[in-house]
Amino acid sequence: MRFWNVVGLAVLLQTGCATQAERLPALSDTPTTVSMARAIAVITGERSRKFPPAIRSLELLNRDTNERFLVQTESDDSRFMVSLPPGEYELNRVQITEGPFMSMAQLHARFSIRDAPITYLGTWRFGIDSPKYGRMVAVSIVEDADERAEAIHALEHTYPEMTDASVSTALPEPSEQQVRLYEVAPYPRVPRYFRRHWW
Repeated sequence: MRFWNVVGLAVLLQTGCATQAERLPALSDTPTTVSMARAIAVITGERSRKFPPAIRSLELLNRDTNERFLVQTESDDSRFMVSLPPGEYELNRVQITEGPFMSMAQLHARFSIRDAPITYLGTWRFGIDSPKYGRMVAVSIVEDADERAEAIHALEHTYPEMTDASVSTALPEPSEQQVRLYEVAPYPRVPRYFRRHWW
């Protein structure tokens, strides 16, 4: 398992262009606020492709400013931490990769970031259906006490100044939802008949 991926945070401008933002500060610079979660992708159907699914990215929407934040994970099991300004947010999109195949789903899971130094957002599990027409992704968001403790310990190891900092929990709601998963370009070079996103 790839447990501790400190990932970059990019802001998607309203024009649709993405600008890569700076990564979280180095060890010598402690961030003022940290939001962290764990994202897991699994196949829930009876069969899968040759390539196992991985979460390529997650898009978070600030509902107050309409800013879009892109969290890149590139993993099937990744703990990530980002610095988000306080406000009302929504887990807006998830992009799934399976080798050369890419899929995307539109989500609606809302949460709030307050002024607490550390905000734990829970474990986000994405259950991906077997490849077929009408493919779905089931999202389940839970608070895992052991995972929460490990995440805080890892954060304090990286930023000793944040030891004993107050931690708030903000689990996105609804905690469970099932939505359609759509194939998106770029797509492997296969005959048009087999391209499910044309169906």
